Amino acid sequence: MRRAINHLKKADPIMAQIIKQVGPFDISRAYREASFQTMVRSIAFQQLNGKAATTIFNRLLMAAGGKLTPDSVLSLSKTEMRACGLSQQKLSYIRDLAEKTESGEIDFAALPKMSDEDVIEHLTRVKGIGEWSAQMFLMFALRRENVLACGDFGVQAAIRKHYKKRKHPKPKDVARIGRAWAPYSSIACWYLWRSLDVKT
Repeated sequence: MRRAINHLKKADPIMAQIIKQVGPFDISRAYREASFQTMVRSIAFQQLNGKAATTIFNRLLMAAGGKLTPDSVLSLSKTEMRACGLSQQKLSYIRDLAEKTESGEIDFAALPKMSDEDVIEHLTRVKGIGEWSAQMFLMFALRRENVLACGDFGVQAAIRKHYKKRKHPKPKDVARIGRAWAPYSSIACWYLWRSLDVKT
């Protein structure tokens, strides 16, 4: 990790300042298994604050018998899933994921051997899983070091703040600034997210 931090500091003076402000890198608490259950959790957390999403996810986990698998999800009725607090839309996304995983169209065991691009293509076959969700899976489940989440609101907000942009940057702006961070873009994103919590 020292190599990654040194690279980011040398490649980008502004990132060097962010690293100094945020302090030691620690993404390990955010890591999750590269599993079906992790992807269900990601869907459940979309566009919700952490506390509400955690409550809904834990209810679904309990309803499914303590472990989320394609079988345990599909054994629940739509009414039972709605009772957990899931919206009709998210319910349909999770069931689509379960059906595609059960049929073998989505293969979580194969993902670690795939390129980043192939993982994104594979996961976005599922309704409700877009590029951002697939990128978060790459970063936090597959633990890939060079994922640049150009469309992430937090990354964009941090770039606007630290790189003194008058307007909220577009994904192409993030990609241009982020070229210097490769091959450690995931680490740079983590620092950008954390920097929003640091009072300066």
